[in-house]
Amino acid sequence: QVQLVESGGGLVQPGGSLRLSCAASRFTFSSYAMSWYRQAPGQERELVASISSYGSTTTYANSVKGRFTISRDNAENTVYLQMNSLKAEDTAVYYCKAFRVDWYWGQGTQVTVSS
Repeated sequence: QVQLVESGGGLVQPGGSLRLSCAASRFTFSSYAMSWYRQAPGQERELVASISSYGSTTTYANSVKGRFTISRDNAENTVYLQMNSLKAEDTAVYYCKAFRVDWYWGQGTQVTVSS
């Protein structure tokens, strides 16, 4: 079945950087748009960034614009989220999502921003 496996999360100090990866398998990755979402404790899951199937279009939540960059490598079936200038409020579990007509979620990776 479809697999989306996130990695790259961890503990980082405010102002630091992390790069998340989401490795996809068992579906035609290049046919799907991809997104990163996050969910902090006690809050609803929110959309962070999206990228079109061939990477020509990207969108970002206002809260991360200018700090986060989404990208993809269709040859490697992987989508990335480069996160710079991290803030405490970026602390959350980060999920990747593949979507077209159907959609699939990864299991999430924890990002904690704390000194």
